[in-house]
Amino acid sequence: MSKPVDEQILRAQLGKTLGATDFPELGEKYEGKVRDSYVRDGKRTLVATDRLSAFDVVLGTIPFKGQVLNEMAAFWFEATADLVPNHVINVPDPAVMVARECQLLPVEFVMRAYMTGVTSTSIWTHYQKGARSFCGHDLPDGMRKNQALPKAILTPSTKAEKGEHDRSVSRAEILEMGVLSAADFDRAADMCARVFAFGQQEALRRGLILVDTKYEIGRKPDGTLCFIDEIHTPDSSRYWYADDYQARFDRGEEPRGLDKEYVRRTLAEQGYKGDGPPPRLTDDVRVEAARRYIQVCELVTGKPFVPDADEPLARIKRNLGL
Repeated sequence: MSKPVDEQILRAQLGKTLGATDFPELGEKYEGKVRDSYVRDGKRTLVATDRLSAFDVVLGTIPFKGQVLNEMAAFWFEATADLVPNHVINVPDPAVMVARECQLLPVEFVMRAYMTGVTSTSIWTHYQKGARSFCGHDLPDGMRKNQALPKAILTPSTKAEKGEHDRSVSRAEILEMGVLSAADFDRAADMCARVFAFGQQEALRRGLILVDTKYEIGRKPDGTLCFIDEIHTPDSSRYWYADDYQARFDRGEEPRGLDKEYVRRTLAEQGYKGDGPPPRLTDDVRVEAARRYIQVCELVTGKPFVPDADEPLARIKRNLGL
């Protein structure tokens, strides 16, 4: 494994994070929780900012987070290109991906392999309250937090408006709402199951457990479905170390994680669960989150992370010829 990124570099970047973008030359702007995207002439330019979103709220920025997300998304899109189609055209900047414009399906496809989570939509939150059915899947009695589910399950959620919370739903509810046809849902579900199984296998080869993940799927102009946005990044996925998972589970301890669950837990310990304004992220929390993002990027890709400490807005303009 490469030498960790120096903490001084992380702290120096605290004042240079990419919190917002304004590139009208790239087309019409759509601002997501983390990515700003620009659409023109059948292409979508996605800029992965350093914004951190959890509990469906933007909490602040994390140094180099956009670069980590973009590099990991590009890695997984390339690794899964033979399994499922995706929207990538090229990656012209550490934080930018140019992709084919697709029509977004109005459902988030969430694959889960473990009984865990702290958000209102998490399977553990529902199970703890006594639910024994989740998104149409029956769950056995007597399960503990962080325990492996009998098998990986698909637990879709509705896509909430900004400021609202997503809602976990079943296949039957999706079809009843009329937002997707049965054929499209089942095709997307099959794509998700294949990519998740591949991701679990690849993560385990690198000493990690891919616990759960969410996928975004779009429709190309020819009607075919494809993966868009990101795959298996620390924003969309939960990773645990595999080597001591069982021992920690047996002792009733939380697994060692390498994702934004660290930030979720930090805020949850302060009593924040997503309602009202979030507590401010301290610089120490931002630096530790950056370290974890970078570490999972290196572990998953097998390559050292080379932080680009240039001022990000000027660098993106230069790399995109704006």
